[in-house]
Amino acid sequence: MTSDPSITATGTRQKRSSVLQKLVSRALARNLSCLIVPGPEVALAHGLDVKAAGMRISSTPRDAGVLLIIGGLSEKMGDAAAVLYAQMPRPRAILMVGGQTPSTLPDADISAGFSQEELTEAIGRLQRALAEGAFAASPEDFDSSVLHASIEYVCPMHPEVVEDEPGSCPKCGMDLVAREAGESTPEHGHEHENHHDHEHHEHEHEHEHEHEHEHEHCHDDEHHGHQGHQDHEHEKHEHGDHDHEDEHAGHDHGEHDHSGHDHGGSGFMSMIEVTKDLPRSADGLQMDWLEVPFGPVFPGLPGGLKLTLTLDGDGVTEGQAMSLVGMSTAGEDEGMDMDMDVETFLEHLSTAMPLAPVSYRLLACLAIERVAGLEDDPATAGPRAAALERERIASHLGWLAQLGRQLGFAWLTERASTLQLEIQSASRERLTELEPALRALAARLGRTPLLESRLRGIGMLPPDSTELRGPIVRAADEGGDAWARLWQRLSEISASLDLIKEAEEPRLPALRNIGHVSGTGEATVDTPRGEARLSLKLERGQVKSYRLDTACSHHIGLVAGLVEGRELGDALVAVGSLDLSPWEVIS
Repeated sequence: MTSDPSITATGTRQKRSSVLQKLVSRALARNLSCLIVPGPEVALAHGLDVKAAGMRISSTPRDAGVLLIIGGLSEKMGDAAAVLYAQMPRPRAILMVGGQTPSTLPDADISAGFSQEELTEAIGRLQRALAEGAFAASPEDFDSSVLHASIEYVCPMHPEVVEDEPGSCPKCGMDLVAREAGESTPEHGHEHENHHDHEHHEHEHEHEHEHEHEHEHCHDDEHHGHQGHQDHEHEKHEHGDHDHEDEHAGHDHGEHDHSGHDHGGSGFMSMIEVTKDLPRSADGLQMDWLEVPFGPVFPGLPGGLKLTLTLDGDGVTEGQAMSLVGMSTAGEDEGMDMDMDVETFLEHLSTAMPLAPVSYRLLACLAIERVAGLEDDPATAGPRAAALERERIASHLGWLAQLGRQLGFAWLTERASTLQLEIQSASRERLTELEPALRALAARLGRTPLLESRLRGIGMLPPDSTELRGPIVRAADEGGDAWARLWQRLSEISASLDLIKEAEEPRLPALRNIGHVSGTGEATVDTPRGEARLSLKLERGQVKSYRLDTACSHHIGLVAGLVEGRELGDALVAVGSLDLSPWEVIS
């Protein structure tokens, strides 16, 4: 294995003896593991087979030596990537595929384009670099502003009083307590003598371990962190050092009256006193409520989706989801001013939707052609329709691979991923050849032990659900749960194959000649996740404004109703069954 002097690994370890250094370095280089940001589904959507290129995929930063970034990241996802990188053990490296490295991270060790060949070549270069330079005499430390909590001081009785330094409240004289900037403030009518010291000690403890447990961006580490927090709270109860304000910080439990609490001279509160005003969970127990984030990089959930659940033990009392990568668009009347030629707009919209680029490319083509008054042309309509149905098959397979990650079915993830990669650019003849394999996958899912019991009754749609589209609304007639949505997508795979057989060879949609027209146009396309609608305004062939309405923008609102009252595992499965694309959530 030869060295490449043009490449250095930024996340090296402290140097050891030369013999040991070479042995360990070469062993690490032969067994590279990566954490993919935003997620494995994005790599698959770009046609990238990471395992075939020479790296295994890890689901946690603790087991990853390479941070593999696919495409450009939003600012919030850049922050998340920095937190993940800080949690990775040294030696570590950054491999950037497409786009630019976020400012919160060191420059990428290796960069590559969006092709399997470029990815394979880049991993080979990275292996050579690590084999020769995984250790350094003076490795550089990694630091980023996102890793440091911003602390402010607030009055427990008057939350509007916020200061940058410790002190006393000018209204009531109480000591101001420390909190992370942005946290909500408890509003209880009683004071604990040890509150300030306890809060300050907890912050110092968290700051010392910020590279281990930082913020809310990490995936499975957050779940373990939740368990550790429960254990810590339990320990505080046993030792009598319980702070009621800490316990409820950041969450509103209603207007509970605590004036009748008798704390005694020691400030001790029993568990009965602490929980007597809290709502009871399904098992009848009264427990602390904890707000726990999952994502935006969490196994089994879409990358870029931040899911925040309020937990009562292992039950979910409420939850919400938000996209950290979704587009922000507005109409002309809301102040959006654009000046983009139509071809650039076409690429812009399809690139912004990595999980369904063909669908949105077709949507843009149709809307722009409507401005020019062009009717459907049979010569282009057939290949466009075939390309759309091919993407629908690949997208549903991508969802199946994600379901496999979530349920721990490695065989499903492997098989669905392999088929997805084959189908994305397959010819009509090849798609016909793959039909038996797709039907065999569906048959195996039908006889997989316990799969139905794991999905049946999970993710039932609330009765007042509106604006539903795509597989979600079509599965509502068959039960409306995660099990029904699974079989609806399998049914659509079969239907898409039949449509492709009757259509022409799939071809990526291309814009027909429209000249320098002006006017407005609208179009609708049934994407793999449901109908997307685009309206735009052109002036002399330039896009001046547009509005985009997508299925996921409406479906993300289902999360709160699907998770409430569910156990944690069932809540995560319910959210996963929606097949949300965070990029298709328009704010």
